[in-house]
Amino acid sequence: MSTKNPHGEGSIYRRHDHPTCPPLDAQGKRPKHRCQGRWTASIELPPVNGKRRRATFFGDSHADVKQKLQAARQRLTEGGPARDAKTRLADAIEEWIRTTLEASDRKRTTKDTYTILLRTHALTDPIASLPIGRLGAADLEQFILRLRAKGLSSSTIRQTDTVLRQVLDTAVRDGLLASNPASTMRRPTVTSPEARALAPREVSALLTAAHGSRYEPLLRVLAATGLRRGEALALRWTDVDLNRHLLTVRGTLARTVSGLQIQAPKTERSRRTIPISAATAAVLEAVHESQAADRAACGDSWSDTGLVFTTEFGQPIDPRNASRTMSIAARKAGLDGVGIHTLRHTAASTMLEAGVPLRTVSEILGHGSVQVTGDIYGHVSSEGARAAVDRLAALLGW
Repeated sequence: MSTKNPHGEGSIYRRHDHPTCPPLDAQGKRPKHRCQGRWTASIELPPVNGKRRRATFFGDSHADVKQKLQAARQRLTEGGPARDAKTRLADAIEEWIRTTLEASDRKRTTKDTYTILLRTHALTDPIASLPIGRLGAADLEQFILRLRAKGLSSSTIRQTDTVLRQVLDTAVRDGLLASNPASTMRRPTVTSPEARALAPREVSALLTAAHGSRYEPLLRVLAATGLRRGEALALRWTDVDLNRHLLTVRGTLARTVSGLQIQAPKTERSRRTIPISAATAAVLEAVHESQAADRAACGDSWSDTGLVFTTEFGQPIDPRNASRTMSIAARKAGLDGVGIHTLRHTAASTMLEAGVPLRTVSEILGHGSVQVTGDIYGHVSSEGARAAVDRLAALLGW
């Protein structure tokens, strides 16, 4: 029995009387075939490299394979594959890293981060062994729960989920999946702890603890400008105008799998020129003099990178070493939960509490928008709030 449909619509037949079944043997009997007696449906697929292709479906009844055939036709009509691929998620991830991610115009640090997230958290999880065609929202939700059980931060979980969604989006693009199973589930939320800011006396104690360290001037500049660590470490002397008290951010220093590299700033608004105080200019002048002494002492061993903050041989400073110095100074000063990024938070909060307009602070920090600044630093300290209401009462004459 066979059902013929118009060309391109597919056909339905039973395996025992189809030409693809094994031929009769010498005794006139047909050898047993794994699909013998089962109903089969097949449909022609769009050709690849000029070669014709067909998709075949099996079932125990005519109605069963007819339903599968109709579903395949619908998927093809919508531009998807007739059926999802049997490729393991692990293989799809590695292929995405090797091709799609590498071919993208993302920064090297971003590519490295995405690769680490996938290989550390996705490829080591049971979900990696599943065929992508069998992945469902429930599988992905169980994956998220396992990440939480490992004690990962909400930010890391959200990042991993975001990158895995990109892998599955690419599988849809390449015709391996009809739809992304993650599209029906909510993204993991990120709980952002309030940014820690130091009081002026705490900043003073921190810098005192760092006194004499090679990185003390760096910490002072970070505290006085709100620059990101990588932005300060990427500064060149050509970016600094000591006469006009200005510095220009043109890049950011980051560690990649290839070593330390200066890359484009985080956002277009991160490319900025900001004013510096006379005290900060004096710190940079002292750095310039100290660097000249290092250059003279090194002779031919000096690396002329043109950077403001360097090692004693003129090479870029590893960001991790700067953070390590900050941690040591914080411990000496008796400050808990303080990292090098705390200096950026402190600069922003101090400016806002001093009455500097939010837009101005946003421009100094190089945020992508004023909204970003408001979301992070929208709070004010109890002292700032009290000063605000006292000033309001005074203006009202109360």
